[in-house]
Amino acid sequence: MDEIIRMVGVTKEYRGIPAIRDVDFTLRRGEVHALLGENGAGKSTLTKILAGVTQRTHGDVLFEGRSVNFATPAEALAAGIAMVFQENSLVPSMSVAQNVFLGDETFFNRLRGKYIAAQQLMGSLNFLVDPWANVATLGAAKKQMVEIARAVRQNAKVIIFDEPTASLTPEEVAHFFSLIERLKARGVSIVFIGHALEESLRIADRITVLRDGEHVLTDASANLDRDKIVQAMVGRSLSNEIYARRSERKIRKPGRKALSVQDLSMGNIVRNNSFTVYRGQITGIFGLIGSGRTETAKIVAGVEKRRFFHGGEVFLDGRRIRYRVPRQAVRDGIVYVTEDRKIEGFFDSMSISENIHTGYVAAGLTKGMVLRLDEMRELAEHWTRALNVKAINTDAQVVELSGGNQQKVVIAKSLVQKPKVIFFDEPTRGVDVGAIAEIHQLIGDLADQGHAVVVISSYLPEVMNISDRILVSQNGRVVEEFTPTEATEKRIMYAAVH
Repeated sequence: MDEIIRMVGVTKEYRGIPAIRDVDFTLRRGEVHALLGENGAGKSTLTKILAGVTQRTHGDVLFEGRSVNFATPAEALAAGIAMVFQENSLVPSMSVAQNVFLGDETFFNRLRGKYIAAQQLMGSLNFLVDPWANVATLGAAKKQMVEIARAVRQNAKVIIFDEPTASLTPEEVAHFFSLIERLKARGVSIVFIGHALEESLRIADRITVLRDGEHVLTDASANLDRDKIVQAMVGRSLSNEIYARRSERKIRKPGRKALSVQDLSMGNIVRNNSFTVYRGQITGIFGLIGSGRTETAKIVAGVEKRRFFHGGEVFLDGRRIRYRVPRQAVRDGIVYVTEDRKIEGFFDSMSISENIHTGYVAAGLTKGMVLRLDEMRELAEHWTRALNVKAINTDAQVVELSGGNQQKVVIAKSLVQKPKVIFFDEPTRGVDVGAIAEIHQLIGDLADQGHAVVVISSYLPEVMNISDRILVSQNGRVVEEFTPTEATEKRIMYAAVH
């Protein structure tokens, strides 16, 4: 098969430390090539070199047989290479349609025509996104849909998808994979970066694995299975560490009632929602996008406001609570770990130390009014060790880290606040297979220590395997509860849809 891209001995160094080292990679015309590896393995670095986001230190990149070194993403796009980034690159103040056509405007723009074209494009992709909507009002999943639509509209020869399915529901993932097949049939070459290994095995023609910035494996997906890929990624099998058989896992019994939510309501998103959370237990909440699961957590944590009249009640340890701002909830022991780390999770202009310390300050745990650098560094070093954050040092900016390590910093910033009730919203989205086991272990340890833990996730195997009880959300309220032993994917999905 004809090669459209060949990367030979590509190295990229940051401050003299290689992020990738002597990596070889090829992409054929009309193939789907999955690029896998743990966070920090170099997947995004390799593809960003290809897309003109960053420049290589050594090596050569051949595109359609000629050597290239794109200085900007615009140069790469002009040549025919588009990239859908893991962290969305949309302009929040613009509408969906304006973002779809961003960079392709004419001197005189017929806005109505652009909006109609955007609506038709979204419809052809089976994405239910209003082209008139302001991007700032969209959730993480719909922002991802806009990113995908923008890349498809550009008619690129090569499209790089970095974690494209992380925010999508199972139905939307099926539509996305159908789109991949249509692009492939047109001769478009796809680089697919993902953490759900089953997805890569299902959609990819070939799979390449990177580990610690070096090339480890390239083979046809038909010759591989989950365990072979995991062994290549981390050097050992993690099959039993990540998703152990539920029959072998001890189910925690509920402790004292920590949180009680009664008839909670907010507009048409949360409708008379009621549920209870217990100490010493992991409560999993599953629901499709728009089911109100995230909004419910944000209301409880003071991030969003419920109706002033007839908005329901929330009780913490039997005491009625209503927060105007998250700081009040934090000081009472309720924290929310966001699903959208880039927008809501960390300050990208701050270091790891500074980000973690902001959580400590918000909880009112600092001593005196003067910032103590030794206290800040001590906290950061403790939590980066505890969560195995991979970074040069704690003075590195969070924005320089891989997606999974950014997520660990966001979790550390919340745990440093010494919470009693913790909401984890999609805690392993964009996290590599090795870190998933670490985060699940951390969540389990928190429950064993007596914390009340709530895990909101759209990934059914995760909800089913770490939860001590499973709640299903639909149309703004909890409609069903299962024990781990009686729960099946079919029963949970049926409750979420019907």
